[in-house]
Amino acid sequence: MPVEADKLRTMDLSIILVNWNSKDYLFKSIASIEAETKGIDFEIVVIDSASYDGCDEMLRQTYPHVRFIQSDKNIGFAKANNEAFKVSRGRDILFLNPDTEIESAAINELYVYSQSLPNAGIVGAKLLNSDRSVQETCARAFPTILNQVLESNCLRSIFPGSSLWGMQSFLVSTDAPKGVDAVSGACIMMKRSVFENVEMFSTDYFMYSEDIDLCFKVRKAGLNTYYIPTAVIVHHGGGSSSQTSVNTFSSVMMLESRWRYFRKTRSLRYAWLYRLAMLGVSIVRIGIVLLVWPAQGLRGKKYWGESTLKKWLAKLRWTLGGERWVNNY
Repeated sequence: MPVEADKLRTMDLSIILVNWNSKDYLFKSIASIEAETKGIDFEIVVIDSASYDGCDEMLRQTYPHVRFIQSDKNIGFAKANNEAFKVSRGRDILFLNPDTEIESAAINELYVYSQSLPNAGIVGAKLLNSDRSVQETCARAFPTILNQVLESNCLRSIFPGSSLWGMQSFLVSTDAPKGVDAVSGACIMMKRSVFENVEMFSTDYFMYSEDIDLCFKVRKAGLNTYYIPTAVIVHHGGGSSSQTSVNTFSSVMMLESRWRYFRKTRSLRYAWLYRLAMLGVSIVRIGIVLLVWPAQGLRGKKYWGESTLKKWLAKLRWTLGGERWVNNY
């Protein structure tokens, strides 16, 4: 088929991956997609968000059929996905993190349910950590001030079935699809027409909350978001953003993204109440760290307090307007 004609050809599915310093993960992800996805006419589109980590050369040598876009600057997760979407041709779109590996017919499962579930706007997979435990973010409740203030691994483990977290869907041992508030941006499948109708990912966010925002817009459009427990994908989690140098950055950007989400979907007053609430939480957490740190040092965890304190001090500065660099995104 002539190249120009091929560019115009529509297909069942476009799989979009945003790369940022994840070349090795990306290689494994594409290998798993091609090995496990059968009977669907699909394309893969990769956009590198100015990491220049050699993924372009890797794709040329190993996966020359993958469509590649090189961004000359880091434009953030939402904008990068939107840019890749503009060159895609699928009637359905799968937004997939590069640090994922497909198991069995996960993409086929998502595709079938995307077509068959009533009023389906978004479908998401069951995401597993590298150790095979279920990732708590693969099905979750829309953010509120209360569930953000109480957000902690300890409380989630004590009260896993609380509606605050929206985790009930994967605590029930059934393979049936379940309607949820939101699924993780690590794996989102939806019809092209739906994505266009809700005006794509909101570029109000640089990173974090754009997936929650998208699910919220789908709900407002009268459509449903489904968690599909039979579609299993390993998400190595943090492969793109877990480097030590960006821990504080990530923590502050999460607060900023929630602030923007509340301002957009609730009200400016609600967003300010959130900021005030997080001010209180930050002060309490800093106090706890200062009390517990000496004991942790005696138990051989001398660096725990330093990194945790640094994170919460950054959050405190954000609540007081001291992290003004976030306005650049």
